[in-house]
Amino acid sequence: MSSRRFLLLAIIPLVCLAACKEPEPRILSIFPRIGAVGDILTIEGEHFGGEQRESYVTIGGISPTSPSYLEWRNESIILRIPEFNESGLVYVYVGRQKSNAALFTSHEAIPEPAAGEAAGVSPRISSVSPLAGSTGSLVTIQGSNFGSSRGESGVYFAWTARASASAPAEVSGPGRVEVSGADLGYEFWSDREIRVRVPDGAQSGTLEVETSRGKSSPQYFEVTGRPGTRTYRDKRSYSISYSVDIQVREASTASNTLYLWVPTPVISGSQRKRELLSRETGALVENYQGVSLYGLQGLGSGASQRISLAWLVDVYAVETAVVSSQIRSSAALSPLESAFTLATELIPSGDAAVRQQAAAIVGRETNKYLKAQRIYEWIRRETAIQTGPLEGGVLEALETKQADPYMAALLFCALARASGLAAQPVAGVLIDQYPGTRSHYWAEFWIEGFGWIPVDPALGAGAAPPSFNLREDHGAWYFGSLDNQRIAFSRGETLFSRMDPRGRITARSREYALQNLWEEAVGGLDSYSSLWSGIIINGVYAE
Repeated sequence: MSSRRFLLLAIIPLVCLAACKEPEPRILSIFPRIGAVGDILTIEGEHFGGEQRESYVTIGGISPTSPSYLEWRNESIILRIPEFNESGLVYVYVGRQKSNAALFTSHEAIPEPAAGEAAGVSPRISSVSPLAGSTGSLVTIQGSNFGSSRGESGVYFAWTARASASAPAEVSGPGRVEVSGADLGYEFWSDREIRVRVPDGAQSGTLEVETSRGKSSPQYFEVTGRPGTRTYRDKRSYSISYSVDIQVREASTASNTLYLWVPTPVISGSQRKRELLSRETGALVENYQGVSLYGLQGLGSGASQRISLAWLVDVYAVETAVVSSQIRSSAALSPLESAFTLATELIPSGDAAVRQQAAAIVGRETNKYLKAQRIYEWIRRETAIQTGPLEGGVLEALETKQADPYMAALLFCALARASGLAAQPVAGVLIDQYPGTRSHYWAEFWIEGFGWIPVDPALGAGAAPPSFNLREDHGAWYFGSLDNQRIAFSRGETLFSRMDPRGRITARSREYALQNLWEEAVGGLDSYSSLWSGIIINGVYAE
């Protein structure tokens, strides 16, 4: 009897805690949706609390000062609009609870009708359908002045990073993420209609179309159905530089060209701003599939030339927490999954040995997230991974059960693709000491409705340089999460075509980008040498 009474007494507090938990504040509407600094904003909803006390509102990451609050009731809040950017998300914070978002737009963000020949050239959105969807889902945008083809135009969704502990309210990072062409995000583009897929890293918030003639007024889009959470935090800004030195030994004629495909830092959910600080030589083509293409012409015998680049790159740590039971399974593959499950020379997922090993690892498991987890753990457990380079690729690593970071990342991708998972390798540099870096490789796998999830088999196995700040929980953490001590230069395999069918090409393996072409000599350039420097860290700025 006493044991039953003890059990009952133990359960009562748990039931009370569950029943007494404060409901989350919820915004039902805001009025007006478009206004100016100093205007009165009314937020209607529920569970705001009868008094303000420690509760507050943020608009675009800005919290109004105390005198700005005119009224605070459980179902409505009235305040004056503070100074903020052109548009921003409205949140209500009550205790540790955070409401859903509503979009407020400044009058300054609404394009004014232009006069003359340029009138009405800015893109205009008339409808977005649907108004909510999950990562990877298709969205149709209708309107005008989008342009007959995409070119350098783009569609942007909201993006948010978690604020530092010292910030008074949530502060976003750059604020938006572009639909990715590399992820097959653009399905159709015309002057009046665009069809895109919700990009990796998108959050509920603004949706905008931007062209060379301006950007549209923002629309609100809600990202739903995500089976878990993704958090970007701890921003670091890296000032980096690298160069290519060319020395011509012999040129039989001045009619020659040396093409160089020089990688640039990629833009992704966790790697944000990419600002060019300096450059000595102008590029022939900018931002072509993640590289700058240079064409050095008329190089004579004994000539020397240098290409030097300096960038500022923002990198965030990313953490994911996936509820595997909430992942929706579908027999049909999405366009992205179809593309990133193909076998390639670098990722031989169709090889019989790879397929056999993949089947043995995943067994009867059908959940894609759990499949990826089994593959990751098998590589960590069964493969001896070392920091120094080894010879070979996926098949050698599978046979010898030995790998370096390059082989481990490709092995994960091959086993994942053989198991029906979309996966791609990522190449870049690991920042283990200043000012130097070393090439490093990791991977990502795709979960429809969630996006790309990072894995680093090498660091997960503890194969880190001695000076690298490796987490104690590296084994579990590097499945689904990634640090901010790296810079990525390529995601997936980047394949280029020769500029000239007669060109003599140079491929560089195990570099900080995975691309098939690095150099191509055309014409009378008979003999030359090239020296590609490593990535140099010139400065680190932590937020």
